[in-house]
Order: sequence, then structure tokens, then C-alpha cells
Amino acid sequence: MTMTLDRRTLLKGMAAAPAVGMAFSVPRFARAAEIQLRYGNNLPLSHPLNIRAKEAADRIAKETDGRVEMMIFPANQLGGDTDMLSQVRSGALTFFTPSSLVIATLVPTAALNAVGFAFKDYDQVWKAMDGPVGALVRSKVADARLYALETMWDNGFRQTTTSGDPIANADSMAGLKIRVPVSPLSIDMFSALGASPTSLQFSEVYSALQTKVVDAQENPLPIIQVSKIYEVQKNCALTNHIWDGYWFIANGRQWSGLPDDVKDVVARAINEAGLKQREDIRTLNSSVQSDLEKTGLAFNTVETDSFRAKLKENGFYAKWSKEFGDEAWGALESVVGTLA
Repeated sequence: MTMTLDRRTLLKGMAAAPAVGMAFSVPRFARAAEIQLRYGNNLPLSHPLNIRAKEAADRIAKETDGRVEMMIFPANQLGGDTDMLSQVRSGALTFFTPSSLVIATLVPTAALNAVGFAFKDYDQVWKAMDGPVGALVRSKVADARLYALETMWDNGFRQTTTSGDPIANADSMAGLKIRVPVSPLSIDMFSALGASPTSLQFSEVYSALQTKVVDAQENPLPIIQVSKIYEVQKNCALTNHIWDGYWFIANGRQWSGLPDDVKDVVARAINEAGLKQREDIRTLNSSVQSDLEKTGLAFNTVETDSFRAKLKENGFYAKWSKEFGDEAWGALESVVGTLA
């Protein structure tokens, strides 16, 4: 049975972390599971990723008649991203869903989808990630003795909020004090646009905006809502400057050691759940904007071509095409067109 997700339930759940030690598991069968799969992530229970993962876990248990159990540990219960990446590499975890920028610390090619203003829309995103870019990243993940399942899960496009004038084009970025994640790619992009980027942990963003340490920040709309960024910002430009998602990563040794029939069931359940999660995020994003507008946050579109032009002019694409290499950059440009 397919779940229907209510956006208000999702947003409420995304704003609250579950109790420590809670595992999101499946109904018990008469006999104990022969195979236990441990899956950790950094998102609340009611985020679409965990709801769909639970759906996949239930399906795996049912289709294996209780032979396989996937236990889900959400909301950083097993540690932060770095901890869980280490655990899935060692085999303490079977599965982990890092964002591209997290797995890129181990597999640099995985950051390819975070190249600034590479994707014009979701059609290009999924053509790349279900096509040549995704295939290349999965092969590089395999080289790191991990296994990436076929379907990438969605985290959404990032948008830019400001406390001052709205951002209309690339020239609006000049001198803007903006918080960015601790990511060389993000820092370099905003620097090339003429902004003054500052890397801060997300937990510091609200207070930094409130005290004017920075005047702007960038995040997907649901994060802007649940973290109440709208209380300390007044404009939101729909820049769509970076798209990011989650890879469903498995420990390579554990995955290869599973019986073929189990791998088939698990892969099918997880990949199909991922496709549903993509639709959940699309629906959520379309409704969040109207909710944020009611709080007084003003929205505007931007001249996207001006950002691409400035990044090209200032050597951003040329630099990163060399960093990623011809194979990776060629895979990206085969979908989005010439950047450098």
C-alpha cells in the first residue's frame, strides 16, 4: 500500500528530533530475522526520507517472510555524518544516506551535482543522476569499497534569503555577507560571484543572521521554514543555485555477501521508495513557498543566465572542470550543456 504524506505532518516532524535510542523498525514475525540490516541517517522520523525508508523496510520484511529486517536509526542517533560514513565503511552500519557533499569527502566525484547553477530544472537533475553522472558516481563509490543503490533520493534545490534588498541577478551578490556550508565548492562559487561567504555550522545560522554577522544564507525551502529563518530574513530569491540529494550507500562487503534473491528484494524496495520520496519533496516544496509567504517572506525569481555568465567569466567553471577531470565534467555537460 502506498502512503500519502501530509505536508503539515512532515514539517512538524522535520522540526522535532525523536527520542534518543529509538529505532524505526518493522513488525516482528513469528521467527527471528536471519539477516539484520542497520540503516542510519541524519533526518527526523517524519521527513519523507524516513517515511519512505520505513515503507521499504516493511516491504522487505513482507517479501522475505520475515527473513530480512531493516532497522532504521534516524536523526543522528548513531552519530554525525562523519561518524556514520565511518561506520558504513567499517560494516557497523549496512546502509547510510549521505548527501553528495558528505560522500564527496571520500569520493570527490560525488560533488559533481553541486556545481553552481549547473541544473536548470528537475528534468536535467534526474536525467543526469539517473544517467551518466549517477553511473559515474556509483562506479567511483564502488572503488571505495562501498555500494551505491541505483536511485538517488532528493534533498531539493537551494534558495537564497537576505535581510536587505532582494537578489535579482549576479550583480546583486557583490559584497553580500552570506553563510555557506563548510564546502570548498560552495565557498568558491559565492566568491566567484563577488559575495563574501562565511562557513558556519547550521546550528549557528539563525543567531548569525540575528546579530548581523552575516546578512544572507542559502538552503532548501523546507529547511528555511522549519528553522524559522524567515524570522530574521525578509527576502527569498529562487536562485536554484545548487541541487543536492542523498545517495543510499551500503557497505560493499555486506552487500556482496547477501544472497542474490535478498539483494533483488532489498534493491527493488529501496529504489522504488526513493522514487516516491522524490515526489514527496516536489509536493512539499510547492506548498512551502505559499506558507512562507504568509509569514511575510517575499519571493522573487532571478536572471539565472547572469549567474552562469559571471561564474564563467571569473573562471569558476574552468577551475572546477580541471578539479573534477574530463570524464566527470564531460558526463555533466552531456546533460546540462557547455559550462566552462
